[in-house]
Amino acid sequence: MTGAAAALAGSGAGTAWWATYRLLMAQAGAARGVIGRDTSKPPEADGIYTAGCVEPEPWRTGKHADLHLMIFGDSTAAGVGCVVADEVPGVRLARGLADATGQRVRLSTKAISGATSKGLSGQVDAMFVAGPPPDAAVILIGANDVTKKHSIRASARRLAAAVARLRRADAVVVVGTCPNLGTVTAIPQPLRSVVHNWSVRLARAQRVATTVAGGHPVSMGYLLATEFRAAPELLFAADGFHPSAAGYELAAAQLLPVLVDALDGTPASGTPRQDVNSIRIRE
Repeated sequence: MTGAAAALAGSGAGTAWWATYRLLMAQAGAARGVIGRDTSKPPEADGIYTAGCVEPEPWRTGKHADLHLMIFGDSTAAGVGCVVADEVPGVRLARGLADATGQRVRLSTKAISGATSKGLSGQVDAMFVAGPPPDAAVILIGANDVTKKHSIRASARRLAAAVARLRRADAVVVVGTCPNLGTVTAIPQPLRSVVHNWSVRLARAQRVATTVAGGHPVSMGYLLATEFRAAPELLFAADGFHPSAAGYELAAAQLLPVLVDALDGTPASGTPRQDVNSIRIRE
């Protein structure tokens, strides 16, 4: 190829790349405008749950609970999109644990809407400041890491560090990995294909990181993508991004048996297998 032809070809490729980049950035801005509308605070859900209880008992010093469950992560962990407390994923898990074990289960929520994996360390810090560590922790994180374009490797290592800290404090840890954002129809194509790929890769890295750190991963995107694609009007909230009550119910149904088994001593218990900084995770 002559120098002139090569220059023209390179120029054409550069122009195409720039046009694609501008399209994706424009779509990202439009998607943020659509999916960022729900700024409502999730229903208050913390308290003590017992089998068959209608309302939880408020927690205060001196109250007794057999099992302390704590929820960490982002808006999906907090329950954004829920209308009443019974729809919140933490409540569904606390009620499920109480029904399965017959124990008094205290629910505490540290999750913060908008959090990324960077924020997990602060949530765990807050837990240690507030009191003793929980018996069980559930972490739901990853979607915001994708939308904010954080490094997959760095995000997975931050998750591993949080899991390892909780495991060293003798908490059982269950992690719901990044949801498949390719199911979110509020995100247009071709951007949806990009975030689908990114979220799948992050979920895969989170699964490795969680396992190495001593936790129990649950592949939420893999398990739920088919259902969310088939019935988006039922499983997404009004903002088209967060799950609806039915979506959270479906998610909790995947997490609960893993949580029950983990508390019962099914493998994956124990301290981290290695220093989380040495984990090798492919982008």
